[in-house]
Amino acid sequence: MTAMLDAAERLGRGELEALQLERLRTTLRHAYDNVPFYRNAFDRGGLKPEDCRTLADLARFPFTAKTDLRDNYPFGMFAVPEHEVRRIHASSGTTGRPTVVGYTERDLDTWADVVARSIRAAGGRPGHKVHVAYGYGLFTGGLGAHYGAERLGCTVIPASGGMTARQVRLIQDFRPEIIMITPSYMLTLLDEFERQGVDPRSTSLKVGIFGAEPWTEGMRREIEERFAIDAVDIYGLSEVMGPGVAQECVETKDGLHIWEDHFYPEVVDPFTGEVLPDGEEGELVFTSLTKEAMPVIRYRTRDLTRLLPGTARTFRRMEKVTGRSDDLVILRGVNLFPTQIEEIVLGTPGVAPHFQLRLTREGRLDALTVLAEARADATADEREKAARGIAAAVKDGVGVSVNVEVVDPETLERSVGKIRRIVDLREKESGTG
Repeated sequence: MTAMLDAAERLGRGELEALQLERLRTTLRHAYDNVPFYRNAFDRGGLKPEDCRTLADLARFPFTAKTDLRDNYPFGMFAVPEHEVRRIHASSGTTGRPTVVGYTERDLDTWADVVARSIRAAGGRPGHKVHVAYGYGLFTGGLGAHYGAERLGCTVIPASGGMTARQVRLIQDFRPEIIMITPSYMLTLLDEFERQGVDPRSTSLKVGIFGAEPWTEGMRREIEERFAIDAVDIYGLSEVMGPGVAQECVETKDGLHIWEDHFYPEVVDPFTGEVLPDGEEGELVFTSLTKEAMPVIRYRTRDLTRLLPGTARTFRRMEKVTGRSDDLVILRGVNLFPTQIEEIVLGTPGVAPHFQLRLTREGRLDALTVLAEARADATADEREKAARGIAAAVKDGVGVSVNVEVVDPETLERSVGKIRRIVDLREKESGTG
């Protein structure tokens, strides 16, 4: 395996940190000189790019938030003339203005390189066929995976999302070794395989590379057992690059190695912004080190994780994302994340790995109902037992009482991309929505 690593993956820690500092100082100067938002933010803090003399000095510089990107819509965060931008991507913008990101020719090369590195770390090799079921278009997932797979020397099957029955047929006919997909859509595919009477374990798939949403070890076990594949995590977000910011290595499956030669990570206290030492959980923050079109300085991802030493690579690892600070549900004073419920549902006999959380208001108090989908062969007694078991496990493990309904198979929303786990009905009920 070592023979396959590229030059940056072979760097010692000291060499890597020297490279990071050089690239960081260049990025700060590039942002300051070419992006009015950063020039104004640095000036307000009395900072110049030259004030970053060590990696630790980065903590003195201001954060960038998603609202900053939206406030500078569409191209206010670009650091190069528009004629040098070769591609534009954007978020869906379902909660406001979309966040827009741009790439120069060199940025696209870098992106393809880090995704190729990610697929190789996941077990992909030149000549493998890669079934890409991430969405194409303005979303970065599909095209990011596509060009990275081609850069590695793989054959790409650009299936995109949707048309689930056709996806099952393509996997059977084209016989890919690798699938790149969201974990929730993989479960939808699993249901379709079984609906068509095809054993999911009989396919050609050997590796699943899953990203775009938090998923748990319980979800990994479910997918690996029912598909007979290795399930590994990929991490990215459009504001920083797209998929390929970090990748779990197939030989260890112990968290995602961050490609630190291109993306500098910090973990901060989500409330105070204080930088936390490696090993402590907080909010993940990224600074790009090589982006030309749209450098980002200390971008607050809202993803919760912790930094750990490298294992399969020199690069530090980030633990699997446990949730997002903006997905946090505070229910009667208790903090709860959807991933906590996912672990419980996946460990409960009689229910399928499909669930949804519905927030309502009962009088003056918030209430949470867990909707879990029954397995097709579950009896009425098994459903009732499952509902009691989930409620008890949430009460014991999380410390809050919830309502649980076990609903009929195939009645909950299915996903072809990122799944919506939380449905908040409180404003509608209070008449303010």
